[in-house]
Amino acid sequence: MPVFTREEYISRIEKTKKLMQERGIELLLVSHPANMNYLTGYDGWSFYVHQCVLVSLDQEEPVWIGRGMDANGAKITSFLKHENILQYADDYVHSLVKHPMNFVTDYIKSRRWDNKAIGVEMDQFYFTHRAYLELEKGLPNAQFKDANALVNWVRVVKSDAEIEMMKRAGKIAVSVIEAAYRS
Repeated sequence: MPVFTREEYISRIEKTKKLMQERGIELLLVSHPANMNYLTGYDGWSFYVHQCVLVSLDQEEPVWIGRGMDANGAKITSFLKHENILQYADDYVHSLVKHPMNFVTDYIKSRRWDNKAIGVEMDQFYFTHRAYLELEKGLPNAQFKDANALVNWVRVVKSDAEIEMMKRAGKIAVSVIEAAYRS
């Protein structure tokens, strides 16, 4: 179950798309777990395998792509419709002959997004050099742009819902400290 409402996530995505347009990015590939969570609510500890969220200017909801066994986590924690949660098979994991980004590029081509300006978080721990090479190889007509901190800059300005959540968390923290002090 997502932490915030669908409207909250859609608002975040709209702000992200506005910044994408300003930077000349038509499709954004998000690989950082905190940014995937911010945009979709996806909360999984499976970032040791490749996963991403695709944000397209021409589609309201993003698309989550990850390993099959993690897709159920995306279905439970994100606000996404199930048809926007795509899973690749386990034989993509640590394979010497194929890579999860091959699955991603095939999906991008199926949506006819393969000739767009694609932003990627180029300086993220979870986006490897091989991932980038596989994207370049699989999408030769795309123009890649560094979108490393794009979602981070959207996250800087907090919504009313986020501020309310922070206030509630603060009250819980104060209660914990007071309880610890009393004991």
